[in-house]
Order: sequence, then C-alpha cells, then structure tokens
Amino acid sequence: MLGSLLLAGSRMPLVRRAVSGVPLTRKVVDRFVAGESTREAVEAVHRLADAGLAVTVDHLGEETRDAEAAAKTAEAYVTLLGALRELELGDRAEVSVKLSAVGQALGADGDKISLDNARRIAEAARAAGATMTLDMEDHTTVDSTLGTLRALREDFPSTGVALQAYLFRTEGDCRDLSHAGSRVRLVKGAYAEPASVAHQGKADVDRAYVRCLRLLMGGEGYPMVATHDDRLIAITETLADRFERPRGGYEYQMLYGIRTDKQQALAGAGHTVRVYIPYGDDWYGYFMRRLAERPANIAFFLRALGGK
Repeated sequence: MLGSLLLAGSRMPLVRRAVSGVPLTRKVVDRFVAGESTREAVEAVHRLADAGLAVTVDHLGEETRDAEAAAKTAEAYVTLLGALRELELGDRAEVSVKLSAVGQALGADGDKISLDNARRIAEAARAAGATMTLDMEDHTTVDSTLGTLRALREDFPSTGVALQAYLFRTEGDCRDLSHAGSRVRLVKGAYAEPASVAHQGKADVDRAYVRCLRLLMGGEGYPMVATHDDRLIAITETLADRFERPRGGYEYQMLYGIRTDKQQALAGAGHTVRVYIPYGDDWYGYFMRRLAERPANIAFFLRALGGK
C-alpha cells in the first residue's frame, strides 16, 4: 500500500515540492543518484569501470513538454558520450534513454521528434563505442516505444529496450524480441499501472518475471537481467545452464547504490554486471520509484530525515 502511495506521489506537484524542499532529502538522493552534472556522471562511470563493472547511464527527466527541452536532453547525452569517448570508457558503457524525455509526449509530432533525438544519441553512442537502450515507461507508451525501437534498429541494430514483466502483454513482447541480435533488459516494472493491464501482487509479478526470463534465456538474443533478487539470480543461473548460455551470453543489471556487495560478487565470479547510473537535476520521479520498490529504501530515507 505504501509503495502504491509513493508511486502516486511521484506524479503530484505538491508532494514533489514537499519532498524536494527537505534539506536532508539530498543525503538520501546521493545514495541513488550519481550527481547533477556530466562531470559527476563521468566520475561515477570511471569509478565503477575501475572496479570491473559495466554501466548504463540515464540523464534524468521525463515527460518533456516542449521541443527545446527535448533537444537539450539529447544534447546532454551527446555531451556525456563525447566525454566517455575521450576517456576511452565507451566500451564499458551504454546510455538509457526515456523517449518521453526527448519528445515522445509532444502531441502528434512526438514520435518523430523523439526518434530524431534518439538517432542523435545513437550516433554519439556508436562513435564512443557504446550502445543505447530505450527505457520503458507506463503502459500507454509501449507501442510507441517499440515502434521507435524498430526504426532505430534499421541503422543501429544494437539498440536495446527494457520490457516490464508486470504488464500482461510482456510475454508476447519477449517472444517477439528474443531473436538473434536483440538486446532486452527485463525489469519488474516501477509505474502504478491499473489491474486491467498489469499484475498487482508481488508473487504474481515474480512469476511473470520468471516466465519472461525463460523466454529470453531460451531465445537467440542477449538478455539483460535487471534484478537484485537472489532467487531470480539463482533462477537465471539455472536457465543459463539449461539453455547452455555462456556467461558472456547475458548480463545482470543493478541500480546505482543498491546491493553493491552483490554487484562485486557477481562480477568477481566472471559475470558481466552493468550498474544503472542516473544523473541530473530532475531526480524526483526516479527517487520516488526507488523508495516505492523496497521497504528498506523507505526505512533508509526515514532514518536520514531523523538524523540517525
């Protein structure tokens, strides 16, 4: 119930002002967000790469409402990728892009605007030796996002996409996207979705995740298993054995600041572990979803507010 309230609050301006105005919020945000500037993001990439981890970097921002702001977000990615190229860090990196941040929500022209901006980012990623993955947002954007994915893959076949296991439709999407060369990040889902389109209970979401994971691991694409759950990691290993996938044939993805010990343990065992690094000043929506996902995150926040 608390998680649902937090997800709802992530879209409420009044709650946003209240949370953002608490000075100690920044202390908690720093656990989950690498910083607000390109320099801070690059420093985080460098630090994690030195520790043997791969990264995916997200410039925070959602639901951009004008074309100028969408273009600025795309330019931020281009600047970041240029910095990674100069430091020869591109081969350890990808960028994660929310299409709503680059224009998807801009009315009738939104799909074209977001595709054009995504192409700019994909070009910069290729020049840096990096890749790009499209984040998935609420269920109303799935068809648009998959359409953009198909268009991008014509020129940038390595473009990945995130699929959310809690949506009823996702098993079908996993089947469609399990072909050779397809990169798919499987997540549980972090938006407040109605019961008409998504599983609501944790156990149901977990079972849906496993069904989707089985399809991806048994397919010919490259699964990116986004989880911190030890049970799901064990199931991934079982499926890798069953389908004779080498460790280079899939990867784990985990969030910046969460289960860093597990990240290191998996990397030390020879797995590719990619850390999702968010940065930027529009951190509020991302922050609220991280609180909603795990009770431990909420407790951490409350302890910080209490000064403990």
